[in-house]
Amino acid sequence: MSPRARRVPAGRAGRLRLRRSLATAVRGADLLERKLRLLLDREHMARQAAEVAGGAWRQGLAEAEMWLVRGVLLGGERALAEAAPAERTRVEVQWGALMGVRHPAAVSWTDPVRSPQEQTPSNTALAHAETAYRAAARAAAELAAHLAAAELLSAEAVRTRQRVRALRRHWIPRLRDDLAAAELALEEAEHEEAVRRRWAAGRGGP
Repeated sequence: MSPRARRVPAGRAGRLRLRRSLATAVRGADLLERKLRLLLDREHMARQAAEVAGGAWRQGLAEAEMWLVRGVLLGGERALAEAAPAERTRVEVQWGALMGVRHPAAVSWTDPVRSPQEQTPSNTALAHAETAYRAAARAAAELAAHLAAAELLSAEAVRTRQRVRALRRHWIPRLRDDLAAAELALEEAEHEEAVRRRWAAGRGGP
């Protein structure tokens, strides 16, 4: 009998305790594997979304830089400085949770608004550059949120996989071995008890 089996109560009480422990461990492993699948699915979705956002960011940035060069050539550095609004863009990250893992779920974006006293871009190229830069910045924020979500989900998936492995490879087999040993010991004890009873009955006869 293993050392663990000797630490549990002897007899039927010990066997029942081991059975319950084994059932709990199996159920826990099943739940953790379900959690792992959900985490991996959501991580995959986050990385796909990051790839799309990354493409939009790179494309938007290239377009914005092209229009910026044209705008500065047409209006000069002063026109660029005067076209910048005083208000700043507001970005808010909305958080969600999956199986207890908090992660960025969405990005809320608010473009700056010019006051009536502020100048608008002095040429069409600068106006296009402004629009393209805003789109690129929005894509960059989304890219950052998706990558952060993927990393958080991936880290939890690694921890969950380790827990599943510990249960499936070590804890559950050990409990099964201990249960088998406990059942064998109980069977032997019951057999010995039956033999003693027959022996006692034989001695008490005529």
